[in-house]
Amino acid sequence: MQMSYFEKDAILSGIGISRIGRRTGIPGLDLTMEAVRAAIDDAGLVAADIDGIATLGDTPAADVNAELKIDAADCGAGFGTGGLLSPVMSACRAVAERRVRHVVVYRTIQMLGGTILQQESKSPPPLARMFETPEGEPKPAVGAMDDITDLLAAHAYSAANWLALNCRRHMELYGTTKEQLGWVALNGRRNAALNPRAVYREPMTMADYLSARPVSTPFGLLDCDVPIDGSIAVVVSHAEYARDCPHRAVRVEALGGSDGSGGWYHRPDYPKMAMADAATEMWSRTDLKPADLQVAQLYDGFTYLTLAWLEALGVCADGESGPFVEGGTRIARDGALPLNTYGGQLSAGRMHGYWALHEGCLQLRGDAGERQVSKRPEVGVVSVGGGPVAGCMLLTC
Repeated sequence: MQMSYFEKDAILSGIGISRIGRRTGIPGLDLTMEAVRAAIDDAGLVAADIDGIATLGDTPAADVNAELKIDAADCGAGFGTGGLLSPVMSACRAVAERRVRHVVVYRTIQMLGGTILQQESKSPPPLARMFETPEGEPKPAVGAMDDITDLLAAHAYSAANWLALNCRRHMELYGTTKEQLGWVALNGRRNAALNPRAVYREPMTMADYLSARPVSTPFGLLDCDVPIDGSIAVVVSHAEYARDCPHRAVRVEALGGSDGSGGWYHRPDYPKMAMADAATEMWSRTDLKPADLQVAQLYDGFTYLTLAWLEALGVCADGESGPFVEGGTRIARDGALPLNTYGGQLSAGRMHGYWALHEGCLQLRGDAGERQVSKRPEVGVVSVGGGPVAGCMLLTC
């Protein structure tokens, strides 16, 4: 017998996306409002209907409230273990508890701001500063701080270095190959060709992938996601609104998150990461099973993260994700499990998983246009993160 969980009283009623590009120079507030207004309109609502707001803390919520001329309540807290998806999960709780009826959640990225600028720098970024907090203040929820200190001491200044270690261990344990990683990148580029907003749409061959400049063995440039400017918003509404929604309402079937237990590598099951815990929690909140999945939008900040998510979600057993993606047929739009149908962060651009959520909604609604999978899926999964924090959402329509 299935227990009742709060997320089952939430739907994703609207989605919106701004202009996308590289080094556009467009102010963050402009990008945010493009996405927010599009999402509200897509939901069949007006600004005055929005009584909640949540974000990861990019464009200030106060600025969005002012632009919309509303006074929406802060709904960014309530589900603190979903990593980058936490604001969406918190919004689901807020509507389920009837504190609000419609919450707009957004994520805005600008290449020339914050950590993205640091990642593009030619010199090693001072990541230690990211984890400095005033005396007496809580440390950020990014996993064991000892892990970070150890990695920085080993001159591993980037997530590319940290996750390369997990990937190398997976290769040693299971025989995973560089070419198998490449099929994740090739599949993404193939799908991006059908996405007019994707920043990289030109064809990619395995030779192109293998010859890309090294970044951190075994990762090359094409194993890494693409920094962009852009914003994506979603409206989370109470499930009662489904009957009034102007299109198919996407229902939130289950949520899962991890708060960073074990950090980057202090895990007895290394090279597994936080997604193993997040996926376990998600499946515990539903009667659906991995075999029910019909489309997957999985985090691909690096190619290996997608393989790790396939195993964490139970799509395939430990060590079998490489063979699962090999050849690109199972993960193609007409394959057994269409994967990252918008192009993924590797080709469309890095939106910290919010583009994956946007695409997941489009596919379940049957609104993905030229890249719509052949049979409209009714069950899909969206995942975000890796390393010490991760979140995932099971969606139905």
